Amino acid sequence: MARTIDYRKILTEPLIRQNPVTLQILGICSALAVTTTLATAVTMSVSLTVVLTLSAGVISMIRRHIPDTIRLIVQIVIVASLVIVIDQLLQAYFAEISRALSVYVGLITTNCLVLGRTEAFARHNAPGPAMVDAFGNGLGYSLILIIIGGLRELFGKGELFGVQVLPLADAGGWFTPLSLMLLAPSAFFLLGLLVWAIRSLLPEQAEAPEHVPPLRAEPAE
Repeated sequence: MARTIDYRKILTEPLIRQNPVTLQILGICSALAVTTTLATAVTMSVSLTVVLTLSAGVISMIRRHIPDTIRLIVQIVIVASLVIVIDQLLQAYFAEISRALSVYVGLITTNCLVLGRTEAFARHNAPGPAMVDAFGNGLGYSLILIIIGGLRELFGKGELFGVQVLPLADAGGWFTPLSLMLLAPSAFFLLGLLVWAIRSLLPEQAEAPEHVPPLRAEPAE
């Protein structure tokens, strides 16, 4: 009997319960580097999701024809080719955002999330489930980047997508931008707080302690 594939579970699990950023701590370099504004966070999220989904589909289709000895090389070549296409499209149509993202679009090629899903899932499953899994992981990654990017831009500039949301004190309003939110350490702390919040709500995600202190000996009577 053919195994029933639960596409809904494959798609939704990476959003919270199996989120690649908060649970597996994958792809955090871009989470720290490109989330200074919501626009760059969304652009990076869409780029990675497209590359991840298409590469998973291609690798899954040719998985039976890839020798194990060169499988990583083949996967990297496929991912790199898609990244080049995405990078050229960004430079052509979104030049300002492309400059803001700098080298980080190119680094999608070596993103642990992309290589991890192609190696762990796409190489062992049919194209349909592989692309759904990749898309779900892309959405989970995007969710974290958009949350962090939105918080950093809102509290760092009082803006969202470049539109003033909070009235600045310099213009007669009440909000004073927190310049620290635009620096990399703020993204690190926001990500840490997000991981803590999720693992507090879902205790099963917390790792078992590496060291259990010995029980205190009872005093002799």
